[in-house]
Amino acid sequence: MYRISIAGFVALSLALLVGCIAVQEEEEGSVGVAPSALEFVNALNPNALNPNALNPNALNPNALNPNALDPSALSPAALSAIQNPGVAGDLSRQFLSYVVGCAFTSSQSFSFSWTDSSGTVHNEVYWGIIGLVPSWSTKPLGQNDQQWISACLASRTNWYGVSVTISSRGSHPAIDKTDTPELSTYTQMEGAFWGNLFAPSPYLNACYDEANRSHARSLLRDCAAGHLDSGGAVQQCGMLSIRGTCTSYCQQLNTRGMYYPSCVNNLTGSPESTTRVITVFLP
Repeated sequence: MYRISIAGFVALSLALLVGCIAVQEEEEGSVGVAPSALEFVNALNPNALNPNALNPNALNPNALNPNALDPSALSPAALSAIQNPGVAGDLSRQFLSYVVGCAFTSSQSFSFSWTDSSGTVHNEVYWGIIGLVPSWSTKPLGQNDQQWISACLASRTNWYGVSVTISSRGSHPAIDKTDTPELSTYTQMEGAFWGNLFAPSPYLNACYDEANRSHARSLLRDCAAGHLDSGGAVQQCGMLSIRGTCTSYCQQLNTRGMYYPSCVNNLTGSPESTTRVITVFLP
C-alpha cells in the first residue's frame, strides 16, 4: 500500500473538492521521507484531500501544465505560489504534493525550499506514489495525461480531511491490478472519477455504485456517494459533479470486473466520453 509523504490535503485554485475515503490503514509519512518499497506492491494509496484546502489564491493547475514538473522549469506564478509563506502557500504546497504523488513513481521526487514569515527555511521533498505520468518530470502534460492526473486527484479527495486507503484501478498500466492480492481485499466498488482540471473550463465527475453507497459513507467516502447533511440532503464535494449511478454513465466493467473502461460527461446531445477513468474499490 502507499503511504503518502505530503504536508496534507489539497489546494485547487479552481475549487477541487472535498472527498471520500476508506478505512484508515496507514498514517501519512513525513514530508521528505520516501515511502518504503513494500508499500507499492499493491498500488494502494491513502487520501486526505481536504475541502478547507480549496482556495482561489492557491496554486492553479494551469500554472503547472505548460512546463515540466521540475523546480527549475516552473513558471514564475507557480514558483511564487509554492513559496508563499501564507495560507495560500500552505494550500499550494499541499496541492502540489498530491499532484506529484499522482504523477511520479516512487523513485521520483520534487524538491524545493521556501521561507516562512519568521525567516525559517523549509526544505520540501515530495515523493511520487502512483506513477501515472512520470514523463512530466521532463515535458509538459498532454491532454490524456491531464485527464489521468485530474481523475487521480478527484479519486483521492476526502470530505472529512482524513487519511485512509483505497484501491484505485483503471486501464493505465500504473493502476492495473491484475492478479494482485488487492483484488481479494478491496472488493466493494465505490464508484468512478474522471474529468480535466487543466481544461479551459475545468470539470470533475463522479458516479457511484448504488449497492455500496451506504457502505462508502460508512467508511467516510462521500464524494461519489454524496455527503448527507444534517437534514439528509445530498451535498456534492465542491466542484466534483456527482453524475449518478456508474451503470448509467460508464461503459460496462471490463472482463475482470476491475474498472470502468470509459465514462461520459452527459447523456444528452453528443455525449463526450473518456477512457481516463479511475474506479475506486473499498474493503
